[in-house]
Amino acid sequence: MTLTASPVNAWPDLAPIAERGLSARVAERLFRSAIARRQVTVRLHHADGTVEDLGRGGPAVVVHRPAEFFARIGRDKLIGFGEAYLTGAWAEDGVPGDGVLGDFLTVLAADMAQLVPRGLQRLRSVVSPRLPRSHRGTRENTRANVAHHYDLSNELFTAFLDPTLSYSSALFADLDTAATEDLGTAQHRKIDRLLDRAGVGPGTRLLEIGTGWGELAIRAAARGATVRSITLSVEQQALARERVAAAGHAERVRVDLCDYRALLDEPPGTYDAVVSVEMIEAVGHDFWPTYFATLDHVLAPGGKVALQAITMPHDRMLATRSTHTFITKYIFPGGALPSVRAIDRVTRDHTTLRIVDDLTLGRHYAQTLLRWDRSFLGSQERVAELGFDATFRRMWHFYLEYCRAGFAADYIDVHQLLLDREEAER
Repeated sequence: MTLTASPVNAWPDLAPIAERGLSARVAERLFRSAIARRQVTVRLHHADGTVEDLGRGGPAVVVHRPAEFFARIGRDKLIGFGEAYLTGAWAEDGVPGDGVLGDFLTVLAADMAQLVPRGLQRLRSVVSPRLPRSHRGTRENTRANVAHHYDLSNELFTAFLDPTLSYSSALFADLDTAATEDLGTAQHRKIDRLLDRAGVGPGTRLLEIGTGWGELAIRAAARGATVRSITLSVEQQALARERVAAAGHAERVRVDLCDYRALLDEPPGTYDAVVSVEMIEAVGHDFWPTYFATLDHVLAPGGKVALQAITMPHDRMLATRSTHTFITKYIFPGGALPSVRAIDRVTRDHTTLRIVDDLTLGRHYAQTLLRWDRSFLGSQERVAELGFDATFRRMWHFYLEYCRAGFAADYIDVHQLLLDREEAER
């Protein structure tokens, strides 16, 4: 299903589903076995009025319609698990925003590789849905992939992001006090560390790949850098330009609608530094060599590249890189998470760049997502007024908590990586 910028429409894949069948029975058996061994509670409300508890106690969810729940998982695997949440077949046992959904999903994510018996995991390539060809990160597809998420509405994002409009992991001063630290301050700390590591200062010619809504470009310009920022989101470009102008940096910052691959047609060595924050996830694994070759092409001698990248463990990346997921279907078409090992391998094979510094921020992202989710849930009336229906709002809450669980469980991570040519030039 593809959302438009005005998602008050039918959700065809959430239509009623046949609730009997072999796949549903197999899904129920596997689900019961997986939950029985874990510190969660799943409360099944059967049609005859009886209630059955599964699990060993812990974050609790309620399955209101077990037949539909198992039928959707049986038919569509993890996508069906998420879609059953969207239809209300199951929900957290509590008030959305109290963290129960994410806590429940964290327990599952922490043991994701063992949820399905090892013997059945060999069937992944047969039973798991494949990423549609229309999602591949080609020039023809990438603009639509980006628009699906980032061109929904600038107002949607302002409804739950902090005033910096930073849509990536913050860097908190102390995780123990992250819940009370100003989120904007933590976002500036993240940006400033990237700029520091890339050596951005007065006179620096900086390229930013993935503009967001302009905060990094603004802070770089305030240091005296000249910034070219590229994006494929028309909504982000428009608002970023407005914010740059309002900050008084219009003469120092240029925001272009441009595919990163177009930079290969420009003169080499044009930029002293390149910074890109959580953009590589939209590239697609087939195009990682081209992406890093582009960075190598545009970087001047002595320059540095600072990336912030969401990652997966290498073995999980290899097992899932061609799988169509709830996130690729509903949130980020074409999204693909690299591993740090894959980035190291690609840069060694295709560029003169080398990873020389690595900071992991996964738990910081879990805290960031928790803050976003609570802000989003607190803005339901505003989001509804923008034209986003109840199913969309339920989906967005699930997405934010689903991602939080991945970071909290260390199933996924995020890294600030510094690349330069130091090792290659020795």
